[in-house]
Amino acid sequence: MPNLAPADWLILLIYGFFMLTAGFSLKPAMTGTREYMQAGRALPGWLCGFAFVAAGLGLQAPLAMGLLGAKYGFESIPYVTLGAVPAMLFLGLFMMPLYFGSNARTVPEFLALRFDEKTRLLNACLFLISAVTGAALALYTMGRVFKALEVFDGPIRATGLGTWAESVLPIILPAALVLAYVLLGGLAGTAYNLALQFLVFAAGFLPAVLLGLKQIGGWSGLKSAAALAGSTYAQDWNGAGHGKIASLGLAAGLGLMFGACFWCTDFRLLQTAMAAKDVASARRAPLIAAAVWVLMPLLLVFPGLIAAGLPTPRTTIVIHNENGAIYHDITVVPPAVEAGQGLVPAEMDAESGKPLRRADGRNLLDYAQAAPNLLVHFLPIGLLGLGIAALLACMMAGVAAGVAAFSAVFTCDLYQMRFNKSASDRHLLAAGRWTAACGLVLAVGLACASCLLGWKLDTIAILFARINTPLLATMLLGMFWKRTTGHGAFAGLAAGVAATFLPSAILLPFLGLSRLREGWIAALVRSHYQSGLALSFWTALAGFAVSLLVTAVVSVCTKARPEEELEGLVHSLRERPRANATWWKRPEALAGTILLAAIAVNLIFL
Repeated sequence: MPNLAPADWLILLIYGFFMLTAGFSLKPAMTGTREYMQAGRALPGWLCGFAFVAAGLGLQAPLAMGLLGAKYGFESIPYVTLGAVPAMLFLGLFMMPLYFGSNARTVPEFLALRFDEKTRLLNACLFLISAVTGAALALYTMGRVFKALEVFDGPIRATGLGTWAESVLPIILPAALVLAYVLLGGLAGTAYNLALQFLVFAAGFLPAVLLGLKQIGGWSGLKSAAALAGSTYAQDWNGAGHGKIASLGLAAGLGLMFGACFWCTDFRLLQTAMAAKDVASARRAPLIAAAVWVLMPLLLVFPGLIAAGLPTPRTTIVIHNENGAIYHDITVVPPAVEAGQGLVPAEMDAESGKPLRRADGRNLLDYAQAAPNLLVHFLPIGLLGLGIAALLACMMAGVAAGVAAFSAVFTCDLYQMRFNKSASDRHLLAAGRWTAACGLVLAVGLACASCLLGWKLDTIAILFARINTPLLATMLLGMFWKRTTGHGAFAGLAAGVAATFLPSAILLPFLGLSRLREGWIAALVRSHYQSGLALSFWTALAGFAVSLLVTAVVSVCTKARPEEELEGLVHSLRERPRANATWWKRPEALAGTILLAAIAVNLIFL
């Protein structure tokens, strides 16, 4: 377990100081809602791009992608790259000019401009629940990770607080820091801190990956570790071939399905690009993010792959003789670590203290601990603080983006439109700050309750994360088919959410990957879904298809709005500025180059 030195604590304090400095320095500029919720629409494209990446990372990306790397090896790379890069490029080239050109403050407000108020209200309510749950999940996961690593246990025990504090304080303290700079600097402070957090994340993970590559034996050792990965995507899928091509195709398809919904419609990400200083910068932000994301497997997939490929620690006894005296040097390894694979521990039964078993008899591994354990194992005293700061940066990036988006959506799309249409700008600014504080308090409460009471917060978050799938279908039809109506959008969105949410709400609680509950529902899950990944894909696909079909059918049967009301809201009715730059400086050429680079990266590992 880590033992932080004074130098490590100093790094953490400096990191916190710079985050608060960004908030305090921007506070005088927060004079109205435009400055607080839209950063005055004055952010440069490069800042929006890095903030866009950091908001997409959150805490779940390093843990989830590390899990995929440890479990699936190189097959995770198409999921990470080809699942995200094409979606970002499509957003930058085709969707962002409409988002930005509409002058909408939020995605629900864009839906109001393109469709009607009832579609706006439905999406706003769904997003608020999703944003709070997502922020709570990030805090809850951070609390569990730091408790497992025992990072802050020493200082907490020194204060004389009970064991409850070891679970709760790692949640409350970072949340308080996030709330401080969100209240002080608004979206601008959040964007600057997101960019800072991305740099800290890279600085913390890169040394651990390089040291791990050196110990595992370089490129040849990495390939050997990938060959020993526990399973393939095809093994978790009914009706798919079990070859390498089938697994890679599934990985890319799954990533694209989930990635497009996440990167193209989630306001927690889009708010950074929508705050750019002009439409060119807004388009450039997702393209910069895509270029950065091409290299992200090095920091996301490799940690899990290396952690699973290293030798598994064992309890050892070394006997040596010094001056006639016999000494026994005993190195005790926890049972979970000894029963694991490499640095990936096994999941233990709380009652018996023995490892949980998979259906094939092998130990069930806690792959989510792969990336954090790699940091703790390789970073020396003095650099370990940077690794802990990297984990904190990921968590706070996701929480800050969620809180800022929650504040904007509640203030603009619910409070102003439904309760106080005549409110002054100063009043709305105060409402936005109070909303941010209340949203974070709700997230902290959910996270602490989940840690102390054992609630399944991750299951709830997965359910609400899928509401972006039907929203993507509705948004695509609205942006590229001028015949789409408000009634069609509302009906399609509602039907898609129902198709996504209801089957998942019934089946997911029965999908314990270690063991399924008995009964006919368990048998149904076993026969149709080999894994939670397969279930997630099919329910997301059902939501997308239902939303697309219902939106189209209802739109055909209802009256469309006049074209003059849709100018700037539909791609075919958008004014296109003349391209003055040479062809190789245009966004299309940059996007093509990035896409080719992403394909090349996948071919290398294929």
